[in-house]
Amino acid sequence: MSCLQTIQDYGLRAIGIGERLLPRNDFTLCEQFTLIGSGMIWNVYFGVAALMMGFFFATALAMGKASQRKILRKPAEWFIFLFRGSPLFIQFFFAYFLFLNLKSVSPLFDPFTTAWLGALVVLFFNTAAYSAEIFYGALMSIPKGDIEAADAYGLSGWMRFKRIIWPTMLRLAWPSYTNEAIFLFHGTALVFFSGFPAWQQRGDALYYASYFADKTFNPFVPYPILAFYFIMLTLVVIGVFGLVNKRLNRHLPQTMRRKLRLRPNLIR
Repeated sequence: MSCLQTIQDYGLRAIGIGERLLPRNDFTLCEQFTLIGSGMIWNVYFGVAALMMGFFFATALAMGKASQRKILRKPAEWFIFLFRGSPLFIQFFFAYFLFLNLKSVSPLFDPFTTAWLGALVVLFFNTAAYSAEIFYGALMSIPKGDIEAADAYGLSGWMRFKRIIWPTMLRLAWPSYTNEAIFLFHGTALVFFSGFPAWQQRGDALYYASYFADKTFNPFVPYPILAFYFIMLTLVVIGVFGLVNKRLNRHLPQTMRRKLRLRPNLIR
């Protein structure tokens, strides 16, 4: 079988398109690259969906934590503390146990016991908590002169938040938020160990890498391939977020623009 035929047969297997059965023996390098790359579709799905939803929720949490009203500040503080204070893997474990119990109460919770939704909810809450702390720090760092200038121009309420506070917060937080986005995509690899079953036994990239490692008793081929894909994904995230960073800082002189710096979290 040619490599092109392998790509046609297994390139979209992770989402249910192509061959149903996995190759059993005589694995080629093309098969491993193709199937692990196919599984990356799920990692990208988890990362993009959690990041997009978590961004807006994180903004609300940051505003709640910065609020002077206790009824808004305390729930935001405890939510952020809970999800930042516990390991992501433990959050997967407890969420799966919770959704299984809720499933017995109502069939509406049945989709939450699968990886495509249940694991996504955990990643969404986790990244929202970490991002909220980043945004909160940026809110506290907004120069008072910016707020005073907004007041001098008669901006208040929603208009002041939309035109002054929110853009400045994003500009200050974006380099750190970029690192959070990178860690989130790396964290999607934990879905394989989370207990959430894969959709129709078509899992993420680590699912296929582990399959090849188990069958060949040689982890030194599939896992480097997996690392290669995540490195490529990280470069894409840095590139996209770098463009957004330039957009956020377009009004500043060149010497004052904050550059993105990759600072991987070794321990979280």
